[in-house]
Amino acid sequence: MKLLIQRVSAARVEVEGEVVGSIDQGLLALVGIEPHDDQASVGRALHKLLGYRVFSDEAGKMNLSLKDIGGGLLLVSQFTLAADTRSGMRPSFSSAAPPSQGAALFDMLVERARSEHGLVATGRFGANMQVHLVNDGPVTFLLDL
Repeated sequence: MKLLIQRVSAARVEVEGEVVGSIDQGLLALVGIEPHDDQASVGRALHKLLGYRVFSDEAGKMNLSLKDIGGGLLLVSQFTLAADTRSGMRPSFSSAAPPSQGAALFDMLVERARSEHGLVATGRFGANMQVHLVNDGPVTFLLDL
């Protein structure tokens, strides 16, 4: 599983002009699911998302996590993160999980995140989405789990 996380002051996802998920301060996480991912991958991803220290403390150091600040989490499925880009001039998506596996694991991640954190919004799996964000910093990390 690959997670591209961005610290945001605000983010939202639109599908066909309708806002389907939005947060204020927190993390936008683009989630790429690969064929070898499973329930354990979901657990590792959630642990990182909620505990990764990317928010500034009173001294200006990145010492606070999403849990620490009580921020929002916007989860957006993005199979293109799993693309193989090592050769050629066109990405190959053979390294992405099949849609049924991706949807099941993404739904599991969302359900567990809502259970543990509460402040969770999402895009719509498989939809053509427009993602709007204000990247705070900018702060962006690629987590390859």
